[in-house]
Amino acid sequence: MTSTRERPEIMDEEISPSDHSHCNSDLSDTEMKEPAESPDFYSARTSMASTPTTDYFPDSEEELYDDEPSDLPSIPINYNRGRRTSVSAESMAPSQDKDYVKVVHPKTPEQRSRIVNSIENNFLFKNLDEEQHKDVIDAMFEKPVSNHEQIIRQGGIGDYFYVVETGTFDVYVSKNGAPPEKVHSYGPGGSFGELALMYNAPRAATVVATSDSVLWALDRVTFRRILMENTSRKRKMYESFLEEVPILVSLEPYERHKIADALESAVYENGQLVIRQGDTGDSFFLIESGEASVTKIDDEGIEHELPGLKKGDYFGELALLNNKPRAVNIKAKGRLKVATLGKRAFVRLLGPVVDILKRNSDNYETITRNARQQ
Repeated sequence: MTSTRERPEIMDEEISPSDHSHCNSDLSDTEMKEPAESPDFYSARTSMASTPTTDYFPDSEEELYDDEPSDLPSIPINYNRGRRTSVSAESMAPSQDKDYVKVVHPKTPEQRSRIVNSIENNFLFKNLDEEQHKDVIDAMFEKPVSNHEQIIRQGGIGDYFYVVETGTFDVYVSKNGAPPEKVHSYGPGGSFGELALMYNAPRAATVVATSDSVLWALDRVTFRRILMENTSRKRKMYESFLEEVPILVSLEPYERHKIADALESAVYENGQLVIRQGDTGDSFFLIESGEASVTKIDDEGIEHELPGLKKGDYFGELALLNNKPRAVNIKAKGRLKVATLGKRAFVRLLGPVVDILKRNSDNYETITRNARQQ
């Protein structure tokens, strides 16, 4: 362990903050999302390309149809017939927009909480890290919607994901050229359109407001930029940390890239144990934010406090070299965020650590000698 010293009606497609038009008859988006409490009538797609829109639903979809006649505004029955289904995604790199500024639309704590509860189990959001999650919620803008307003149209182009703040919405599907039928409804906390954040592909259904409502909306370009910018920033931070770890000093730049991309974030609350003295170590850690206390229990059972750790420090690196027990206890001092990588993952990426060390014989001798002494 060592230390180093951050409606009016919407025409054809869907609502946008400033009438942005991303229309292309060959490039559009297909998807629907259910609130957690709703029946799952959308099947997972194993292939997006060349799949007819009407094939995105399982046979059990019929059970969710409403028996009453639909009052959906007229939609051409043969709208999707003969159309080519395709997907695409914009090419984007973090360096494209050097003047990038985070988009922040103010929200009350209660509004943020409702958005979090709506998206926390969504496959697109559940694996975002804290910064990405916060930036996504910040970027969602509020959109008032009038009763009977069409939000998205089956077969139309999709650029936005929506979370229902207030109001109600009905979902209609036209299958095999038949008139659209109501298959579902959304209320506060419901969300739909998430695949628009990933691809241009045809919408799978039409969604219409059944009351004056309010939506939170997020567009694809903003979402992708958030992911790209955060990923790029984090990689640079990790690589700078890795350059300070003696056991990894012999790594080539491309190898540090691989390790940085493989690191996983973890959060520990105040007083939570990160590593325990005597346990077998299999991971090493880099501190992203926060502080940690370090203690060591001597042979007489007396616990001694050692210098603490802070952002940029690392510990547990010798777990990559040997299977010896941990030499100290490390606990979170306040909220602690770390990046961690296990020995198995390291070996899978770059091979045995001892081979890396042998590139620099002096460094190898020093580190292996220190490891034997612990």
